[in-house]
Amino acid sequence: QLQAYGGGLVQAGGSLRLSCAASGSFFPSNIMGYYRQPPGKQRELVATITSGGGTNYADSVKGRCTISRDNAKNTVYLQMNSLKSEDTAVYYCLLRPPFGVDYWGKGTLVTVSS
Repeated sequence: QLQAYGGGLVQAGGSLRLSCAASGSFFPSNIMGYYRQPPGKQRELVATITSGGGTNYADSVKGRCTISRDNAKNTVYLQMNSLKSEDTAVYYCLLRPPFGVDYWGKGTLVTVSS
């Protein structure tokens, strides 16, 4: 189970921090991260991080977002800075085990007002 925290309304140029805590049984070696779905568009990658700390970012958020995780807490964090209106979306937390299906959290809405 993935429990998401954060989200809400923020002005353009502002910052927001999302977090997502995983509970239950899963392999410690996994990938966690965030995808987002802007209004009227398909779900897209934001950022992912492996249990070893390797990161991957969408070009659209590079330099503005930082993903991190606390393996002891099974929690992933997404710090978003310099937010733009195009960052408005429903953000979904992901846990991808080394095999099997992906686990998704309930989406959390981020609205950036211009």
